[in-house]
This record gives sequence, C-alpha cells and structure tokens, in this order.
Amino acid sequence: MRLLSTKILSQDFRDRLLMHQFSLVEQSFIKISFIENPKIDQIFDHLIFTSQNAVNAVLSSSKILKMMEGKTIYCVGKKTAALLVENKQKVAKIAQNSAELAHFLIKSHKKESFSYFCGKLRTPDLEEILPTQGLHIQPIQVYTTHIQDHPLKSHFDGILFFSPSGVRGYAQSNGFENTHSFCLGNSTAKEVALHTSQYTVAKEPSESQLLLSLKNHITLHEE
Repeated sequence: MRLLSTKILSQDFRDRLLMHQFSLVEQSFIKISFIENPKIDQIFDHLIFTSQNAVNAVLSSSKILKMMEGKTIYCVGKKTAALLVENKQKVAKIAQNSAELAHFLIKSHKKESFSYFCGKLRTPDLEEILPTQGLHIQPIQVYTTHIQDHPLKSHFDGILFFSPSGVRGYAQSNGFENTHSFCLGNSTAKEVALHTSQYTVAKEPSESQLLLSLKNHITLHEE
C-alpha cells in the first residue's frame, strides 16, 4: 500500500510503517513559526495546551515559563502531555480532544478562568463550550500555522492526515479521488469529510491507533 503522510513523521513511526511493508512518501503541508515576544501581562492559574506546537512555542519563551510556575495544566493528547512532563511541568488532566477536555473542565471547575496557549488556526471547541457554562477562557496565540501548497502528481492508496490545517494544505492542489484518508482525530476527520466520504478515524489520537486503522482497512478490503 502506497501512503502519503501529510507531515514529516517521527523516526519511530516511520520505521513501524516500513516494517509493515507500507510504501511511504512524506510531505509537510503546514509550517509552524513561533510568535516572538507575545504580549502577555498575566495568565490565570489554570492553563490549557492542545498541541505540541504550543508547548514548544512556550518552551522557547523564558518569560512565559516564569509565569507558568505553580500553575495547573490541562492538555489534549498524550504526546502534548509527555512534552510538558519532560520539561518539568505538571499535567493534571489529559483528554483525547478539545471537546472532551471542555466537558471535563465544566464538571470539575465552576466559574474558573483558563489561559489557553494556542495557534491562530485552532479548533474552536474550548472557546465555544466553556463560556456557555460560566467559565472564562483567555486564548494566547503563541505560534502561527502557515498553509503550504504542494501539488503532487503521484497516486497514493492512502493519505495520513494529522490536523485540519494539513487537510486544507493538501486540498489546495490535490484531490481525494480513488484513495482512502486516515485521520488522527475527529477534528481532522471533519475537515476531510468536506472533500470525501472515504476516510477512517483512529479510535484514539495516537500513532499506534492510526497504524491499527491502516491494518484494519487492509484486512477489511482483502476479504
């Protein structure tokens, strides 16, 4: 099966795909740039991270790291949490997606305020759900996502998508005909669904579950 990954993969995940005899091409359709010296006067006691990009952006700012001392952190994704923990940050909750995190915060924190470190192109779930239940959220943009256009001439049996932005970048000059899309999470799948009905979503937003969805798809179509 010939696969296109819409981002550059970790060495571990690349090796696992090749071990399962997938043919692989990697092409990033987004580029991340950190915002230098974001204007932040204060942050709340509760912090939210939904991506590794936001974590890396904050880690590059000694000013923000100083402000984060003693704060409680909630995040989306095991890799986001692992990156925080590796850098001596304490994570109180890990959710699979933004909507799940929003509902957890509503149940466990009444009328609290949250600082949300994020990019401009972000899933709106947190900012839409929390205020309806009396929770205040302060978005702090610490990085920018740039869509990159890469027209591709080759055909792929499957395409790996990891973010809505990656889907938008791919869709600018490429089609979804005669291929199957494999999505890391529900937000990514919603974006893919605007272009095709031929897609599957990993049960959890992890590389292991994405690989499992690939294997299950092949097994189903071999029968």
